[in-house]
Amino acid sequence: MFTGIVEEAGIIETIKTTARAIELTVRANVCGRGVKIGDSISVNGCCLTAVKISARGKAKLIRFDLLQESWRLTNLQFAKVGSRVNLERSLRANGSLGGHFVTGHVDGLGKIIRWEKLGADHVLEIAAPPEVLRYVIHKGSIALDGMSLTVASVGKKNFRIWIIPHTFEVTALRERKVGDAVNLEADMLGKYVEKILAARGKK
Repeated sequence: MFTGIVEEAGIIETIKTTARAIELTVRANVCGRGVKIGDSISVNGCCLTAVKISARGKAKLIRFDLLQESWRLTNLQFAKVGSRVNLERSLRANGSLGGHFVTGHVDGLGKIIRWEKLGADHVLEIAAPPEVLRYVIHKGSIALDGMSLTVASVGKKNFRIWIIPHTFEVTALRERKVGDAVNLEADMLGKYVEKILAARGKK
């Protein structure tokens, strides 16, 4: 479980395809502190397990093994060596929930259709698949590449978000451009409500 509050933008060091999995190695500073093999880390909103850890100066190189399914269904498939990815360590029981409950299970890929600076902030518009957009509400929460963000408006096929300078500066968003794919995870509260109402309707 995560909160959607990105701790840092890590750097992809290597991407290697093997017969067993796709090996993704990320250089991390903040998220490398105290990390152990078996720990869960959100990488662009995708919950991955650390399988190998090594030192690189003050940083740590953390390797993750991805199944083809995880690779195909997330925007990690478009990542390159040197790309930045949003990182967050899993939520501790005594931790602070600064965003919202994020599982790290990506629901679908969105596409950036507008990304521009307006005043001190940035406006971001995302075209989203119907299976994700059905849970997106005005002023609700959504995880975008692992970032807990507030929805400013919702259209028939897209939604809009405002990005403050701090979020732009400390996340991988500063590398994004129109046309890029982003990982989307809808607020799980909406999914539970839908299931409960559907079950009641069958009685």
